[in-house]
Amino acid sequence: MINTKIYKAIYTLAEDLLEADNKGDQQQFDALYAKLKALCIDNENTDKDHPEQWETLADFTEDLEAALVIYNKALSKAKAINSKDHLSSIAYSMAVLQVELGRKDAAIENLQHAKISANKIEDKEFKVEIDELLAKLLAE
Repeated sequence: MINTKIYKAIYTLAEDLLEADNKGDQQQFDALYAKLKALCIDNENTDKDHPEQWETLADFTEDLEAALVIYNKALSKAKAINSKDHLSSIAYSMAVLQVELGRKDAAIENLQHAKISANKIEDKEFKVEIDELLAKLLAE
């Protein structure tokens, strides 16, 4: 279970990052991103470490290769606590980036993992998104 105070901090930073991005305020975006990254690093390997913070950091990482590295870290933390929600959402996000980078086989593999993890989650719309992207890639 994620610490409520940390969850609120991550959520607030994510909202502010979206706002800065929407306004095209790169300076503000970079400052907020640095805060989020520091939060992740400060909490790493403590009882406050959680895949949610790493997944959020990866979501806002503009360099796709760097984002994949961070998603991988988030994935290993999700596996450690067996969080099906995080396992499926992280694998899906990785697959989307891999499609952008032209790595179809890796994307398919991540989508297959996402589908398995998503078996046990409530979000039916998300399950459909996973299935649709997987079907599209397999049909290509």
